Amino acid sequence: MDVETAVAEAFREEWGQVVATLIRITGDWDLAEECAQEAFALALRTWPRDGIPHRPGAWLTTAARNRATDRLRRDALGAAKLREAAQMSVPDDPGPDDSGVTDDRLRLIFTCCHPALATEAQVALALRTLAGLSTAEIARAFLVPEATMSQRLVRVKRKIRHAGIPYRVPPAHLLPERTAAVLGVLYLTFNEGYSASAGPDLLRPDLAAEAIRLTRVLARLMPDEPDVLGLLALMLLQHARRATRVGAHGELVPLEEQDRTRWDHGEIAEGTQLLETALRRRRPGPYQIQAAIAACHATAARPADTDWAQIDGLYGELRKFVPSAVVELNRAVAVGMARGPEAGLALLDGLTMDGYHLLPATRADFLRRLGRHAEAARWYAAARELAPTDAERAYLARRISEAMSVPDEPARRSGEPPTPEERP
Repeated sequence: MDVETAVAEAFREEWGQVVATLIRITGDWDLAEECAQEAFALALRTWPRDGIPHRPGAWLTTAARNRATDRLRRDALGAAKLREAAQMSVPDDPGPDDSGVTDDRLRLIFTCCHPALATEAQVALALRTLAGLSTAEIARAFLVPEATMSQRLVRVKRKIRHAGIPYRVPPAHLLPERTAAVLGVLYLTFNEGYSASAGPDLLRPDLAAEAIRLTRVLARLMPDEPDVLGLLALMLLQHARRATRVGAHGELVPLEEQDRTRWDHGEIAEGTQLLETALRRRRPGPYQIQAAIAACHATAARPADTDWAQIDGLYGELRKFVPSAVVELNRAVAVGMARGPEAGLALLDGLTMDGYHLLPATRADFLRRLGRHAEAARWYAAARELAPTDAERAYLARRISEAMSVPDEPARRSGEPPTPEERP
């Protein structure tokens, strides 16, 4: 393995642990991130000469900790902070607690999700600190400008510092007050792995797999929480299609074109069973509803077998929990498939989602199904300008070419769903 590949792999696997260790030692989020970045830069300079260490994470943690120590010693407040750090647990051994959270990464997510912070701030901070997502990637996940998300992260770090919010896992009886935010972190981490917000690749399977692993741990910790089970079911039902969502040349393959025989039917069965267990608790929540939508797709043998009327109803229920433009867009897709493209277009007319490529892509799909190919080509082109990944741009370029090669025709219906199901 070459050094650049080793450092990239270490970043994916170790970033959160390195940063969290430094935060626990210094109490300074910005300093922790800066020193972690310096440690990775140091690795790029020294590993070609000294070789890739046997335990890259330990090497990076030590390097980052040394950088932080040097910075604090030079700082006027360094002595006081070092005294505080000396009274804390040894960095590599957080010490026992009564939280019941034994998985290191899940512990770190719980520590980020302090109830004194707004839920959105908790989730954004955890994604930045633990998942290693960039500010731009987090901004796209929340559908806000990058500058807005940057300001939010600055404010939440300032609040943590000024309010003296401790960086540690709460006892077990206080975990439920943080569960909603923790689920939000896991959900958005999975989404970034399932459908990347930027870059050449549509999929980031390592990120999706880690989100599933952590959600399994949380489900064992909280087996009676139905939305934890719902989230795990949702992830499995979506992840089951990973082998068919990208073509041989890296292009997006929409749902109706995927080879359903290649879906992971073991994961579909497990996800369906988890969903049924969650629904028996009779405490509905947003992740259970989304899992039910995913199950409608995953259990349909053919695209034509998809129960779009049920999906329409489920999105109507989801609106009560998540009143967002993304939910409204997906409901418009379901309405268009259940009642016809004209009905779907009518719902799109009331939506405003600046910079979100799936809105013009959905409009283009409806227009194509109505035989209005010239208009469809224009909207596909608008979507392509906004699409964040090469895979999606390649798919939209194909649609543009197809639409431009076919003359307009009378309205027709087809059994193919538009693309927004790719981001529920």
